[in-house]
Amino acid sequence: MAAPRENDPAPGGLPARAGDTDGTALKIAVASGKGGTGKTTVAVNLAFLAAEAGRQAVFADCDVEEPNAHVFLATVWESETKALLPIPRFAQQRCLGESCRICLDLCRFKALIRMAGEIMLFPEMCHGCGLCKLACPAGAVSDDVRELGVVRQGMSGTIRMAGGLSRVGEAMSSPLIKAVKQAVYDAPFQIWDCPPGTACPVIAAVSGADYVILVAEPTAFGLHDLNLAVELVRAMGLPHGVVINRDGMGDDRVLDYLKREGIELLGRIPGSLEAARASARGGLLAQTFPEIRAVLETVLATVRDRTRASAGQKDASCAR
Repeated sequence: MAAPRENDPAPGGLPARAGDTDGTALKIAVASGKGGTGKTTVAVNLAFLAAEAGRQAVFADCDVEEPNAHVFLATVWESETKALLPIPRFAQQRCLGESCRICLDLCRFKALIRMAGEIMLFPEMCHGCGLCKLACPAGAVSDDVRELGVVRQGMSGTIRMAGGLSRVGEAMSSPLIKAVKQAVYDAPFQIWDCPPGTACPVIAAVSGADYVILVAEPTAFGLHDLNLAVELVRAMGLPHGVVINRDGMGDDRVLDYLKREGIELLGRIPGSLEAARASARGGLLAQTFPEIRAVLETVLATVRDRTRASAGQKDASCAR
């Protein structure tokens, strides 16, 4: 399975469906500026609540280097497909050598060098864009592939699960994340559990989301990394709001920041030792803690309402 380019169709993806139970197509990305904020906890519990409410929920675990959603949503994997990235192969005897150098000059990722009279490829640095093959005047470049990892699909109860598992030692996760998302591209209601941080894998994961839920801790470190995540989604033009996890463990600096920046607070999940223990055992907090369940139900309803309102504004604008 080749890692798809951005708008490629996804063979083997989920069958098309008429829509969600209330007619709302929705792709929710759950992200955070740092690891350990409870991002996966929020994502899996939202998926559980959506499925319990009768939604045809699809969960995509885009944290391909450390996937763990299946710990909370016990999954029976039904298929596993290799994800392959296209890379170039060079026919050295056809290369024009120093009189050309077009491929070397055009490679944005510096994956090519010329050494001992031959073109050498650093496959771990190649993004598979295909520009070197397109530009080569001698036709010296052909197609090859390298393995990134696997894309898995299965079921957790009524929740359709998709996830990626990166090859050990693989440095590039963005193409594998895109392959995971493409595997479920036509499902009407999706929740994406994104990798932590604000680097390229996160950009690949949140791209195309209807709404991004940012999970933060009410601490100094939490505020610092939340600020970076907010800057990222703002730069990408993605609607977003914030869930504060472990509320009560820190102070009000995150709340003050949200008010100052005009960012919607979607909910505050109270911190407790009992909830931490349950989560550490792989439990779903929405099943055990009514107060947390109520917060997450409100988050899900609010995101749905905001997305509907945004879609309505776009439709009205197009009708003018």
